[in-house]
Amino acid sequence: MAGSKFAYVRNFELPDPLLPGAFMILRLDGHAFHRLSSEHDFTKPNDERALQLMDHAARGVMNEFKDIVLAFGESDEYSFLFRKLSNVYNRRQAKILTTVTSMFTSSYVYHWPQYLPDTPLKYPPSFDGRIVLYPSAKEVRDYFAWRQADTHINNLYNTTFWALVLQGGETTTQAHETLKGTVSKDKHEMLFSRFSINYNLLPARYRKGSILIREPIPPAAQAHSESAIVSPDVSTAEVQAASTPALKPEKKARVKTTVILAHCDIIGDEFWASREYLLAD
Repeated sequence: MAGSKFAYVRNFELPDPLLPGAFMILRLDGHAFHRLSSEHDFTKPNDERALQLMDHAARGVMNEFKDIVLAFGESDEYSFLFRKLSNVYNRRQAKILTTVTSMFTSSYVYHWPQYLPDTPLKYPPSFDGRIVLYPSAKEVRDYFAWRQADTHINNLYNTTFWALVLQGGETTTQAHETLKGTVSKDKHEMLFSRFSINYNLLPARYRKGSILIREPIPPAAQAHSESAIVSPDVSTAEVQAASTPALKPEKKARVKTTVILAHCDIIGDEFWASREYLLAD
């Protein structure tokens, strides 16, 4: 009760607001997913079903939090970029972090049977999370470049490692020893010469990760689809309408957006140049 003599304990709760005017990136990582993938017999080096499940959970988060404009996923992790001036939950760190983490985790568990119908869960998966603030667009771009470069490095190693084990007959210890000291060129050559695998022709999802982008729907497309059933992937975001000299203030315009999935380069300029709104205020 608000007026009880015990209410003083609330004074021990410390405020935890995040710095305003800074880009917010929330990254989730699977907890002990090496064990999870092993006990549930995930396909090596990449399990398409498990990756699609991660994308599904991330999309669910973006449909709930309209201030998330971009997300990047690889393996058992996902990073979410909030728009720079987002004031979600008054930028309370614990509130944002716990809500997004719990929502992603529950979605992952709930939709597991949809993507792995023949693999019952043996125990509950879990994810940990952190929020990092970045002062400018440069650091945000470099962050996502770092994560995509990490995707390539890890996937090239894992692809070569499991080719040595599953096709080359090596033990895991031998495969690690074979790859010790090798560089990217060596792994490419090993895959092609020994296993006839052209790494550059493998699915882009594995090499570049998953990118979820919140994009505005052009007005013409909106008008065309007004009478159609709205996809669960489509969300709406309210933006301030341009001011007009009308006597009565106009209502806020509603700009529809959709979350699309891509597997493309996010390191170069092209991706960002064609989507300047992602890093706008």
